Parts: sequence; C-alpha cells; structure tokens
Amino acid sequence: MSHLKDSLSITPDPDARYFKLFAPLTFYHSVANSGMVLAESRPDEVDEAIDRALMTAYLRNPRKVVSTEDEIRRAGSLHEEITKPLRHRVEYVSSDDVVPEVQPDDPFEIVVEKPNFWTFNGDYYLQFLQNYVSDNWYKGGESNYSMLASATLQANYNNKQKVKFENKLELKLGFQTSRGDTLHSLKTSEDLIRYTGKFGLQATKKWYYTFQLIAYTQFMRGYKSNDPVVYSDILSPLNLNLSLGMSYTVDVFNSKLKGSIQLAPLAYNFKYVGRESLATSYGLDEGKHTLNDFGSEFNFDLTWTFSELIKWKTRLYGYTTYERTELEWENTITFQFNKYISSNLFVYPRFDDGTSNRDHDLGYWQFKEYMSIGFSYSF
Repeated sequence: MSHLKDSLSITPDPDARYFKLFAPLTFYHSVANSGMVLAESRPDEVDEAIDRALMTAYLRNPRKVVSTEDEIRRAGSLHEEITKPLRHRVEYVSSDDVVPEVQPDDPFEIVVEKPNFWTFNGDYYLQFLQNYVSDNWYKGGESNYSMLASATLQANYNNKQKVKFENKLELKLGFQTSRGDTLHSLKTSEDLIRYTGKFGLQATKKWYYTFQLIAYTQFMRGYKSNDPVVYSDILSPLNLNLSLGMSYTVDVFNSKLKGSIQLAPLAYNFKYVGRESLATSYGLDEGKHTLNDFGSEFNFDLTWTFSELIKWKTRLYGYTTYERTELEWENTITFQFNKYISSNLFVYPRFDDGTSNRDHDLGYWQFKEYMSIGFSYSF
C-alpha cells in the first residue's frame, strides 16, 4: 500500500491549472493509512474525522489532486524561513576612544564681572509761571513771573541679602518777581537743600534695623514783600537729625505704591542758626546759635503711580521731644503730558510749636502751595 501511495500521481486535466490556483487539494499518506489499519491502532477521533473528509474529497474530485505528500515535503514548510532566529550585526565602540578637540576659528575670552549692587536715578524739572494783571483790573492784583528748578538724585546700595544703604539729595530753588515790591526785584519762593541717608540691616523680608540721617538748609536769603528783614539764610537754620529705629519697605498694588516707612523711638536733633537775630524764630534761646535735644521720629516717604500720566509723591515727617513738635507733610502731584513736559501741584502744610512766630488765625500751622508747568526729565 505504501508503494501504491508513493507511486500515485494524478495528472490534472487541462483545467488543472485553474483548480491548482483557486482550490487545490493534495494527497496525504495518513488518509490512506487510516482507512486500512486495524481498529486498535486507529488515530484519535479528530484525526480520523479529518482523514475521512479528505478521502471523500479525493474520491469525488480526483482531478483536483495535483501533488503528493512527498512533493510537498521536498518543497519545505511554509513558515520554515521565519521560524529561524534573526541575528543582527552589532558594532562595538571602545570607550577609550577620545573625541578630538575642536579648536575655534576665533579666540575667545571668558570675562566674569563682579555684581553691581548700586542703582542710580533722578528727577529734574524746570518750570515757569507767568501772571499778568492790568492796572485797571476790577479786582486789583499785580503781574508777576515765577520760576522753579528742582533736582532729586538717588544712589542706593542693596546686596539682596542683609544690607541696604540709601542716599537721596533734594535741591529746589524758585524765584518770583513782584511789581508791588519796591525793595526786592527777586524773592525766593522755594529754597531747599536736603540730604537723607539711611543704612539698614535686614530683620525680616521687609523690615530693617535702620540708622537714618536727615540734614537740610537752604541756598539764599529769604525776604517778605517790602520788608528789609532777613527771615532765613544759608545755615540759618541748619537741621541735623539722627535716629535709630526700624524701616518698613512698601511695595503694594502691583508696585504702584512704593517707598519706605521709618519709625524711630530714639532720635537726636541738632539745630544751628548762623544769624544770631534769628535764634528765637527757630526755637533757640536768645544769643544762642545751637540747640540739642532728644526725642522720637517717624518718616513716611512714598510714591504712588496712578498711571503713566499721574504720580503722587508724599513725605510725612514728624519729630517730637514731648515738649515741642515738628510736623511736615509735603505733597507733589505730577501731571506728565509727554516725556519732557509736565505740570506740578505742590501742597505743603507744616506745624511747629517751637517757634515764636505764632499766627493769630492759624496758630502754629503754616501752609505753602503752588502750581507750575514746564520742562521735566527722569532717568
């Protein structure tokens, strides 16, 4: 039977190529064997069912059998190639290989700069005011011209760790003319030289232990209309104030309100008056040139930037010996029309009960106010 199976070759009819392409059947040895072996050696039920189905196909469609099992085995398995292990070629590079240095075409130099903890800024303005009144103006009055120059310079040190050192120098000088004043062609309307120095050691994020110095005097003599008396002069008076306390750094409203608040429970004030005749006007005993006293002090120095066009600078200063009190509140509102043109409104109330110049209506209160327009510049 085995010889019969191996020699079996069924040649396809002319349509064999068609059947081989679309539905070919092949001859297998196990189909013939399962039909002729004894019952005790028969295969399992699944294999027997497959063999019966193939035998039925061979008998009913013999022309579709185009290959023997031996021919198929000689051709090899369909998945034989892909079952072989795949091997990739791997190239190894020694770790001792040194990457060659690339020399730049142009030589270069590394420069390490020391950090600069100093900042500098300033404000300047030169402004004018002209007022004309005719001789027959129904309400009276007189024509006048006025000029005001101001400069504020700041140099501040901050190492972003523990130390702050702030310096501010304020200079103001203003003149005015008056046709009604027969003694003075020019009088000062504003006259100030003031230095504020502050040295601080950080206590918390915004609080500093602070030592502060405030010194101020003026440039020129001060007069009143049609009065030859000198009411003030350079170094008459000269005020020096030293204080020890704490300073709070203000930075709120998205940095629109910035500045500092100084609270000093211990302060020393030195006052010098060069003109002996002005001693009593500034709280000194008659015939004396100096005054020394101790007290406490506070100082608010803030800038509120409402917008690019409007800014308010305010300084509230107070000093008391618990026998006399000085209080100053300077307010400057700046209207910035463009980079170089601005207008200033200045309001300055002041209280000093240590002088002999007590007004019948205002008491020890004093007021100054002006408005000007002109050139300004900041850096």
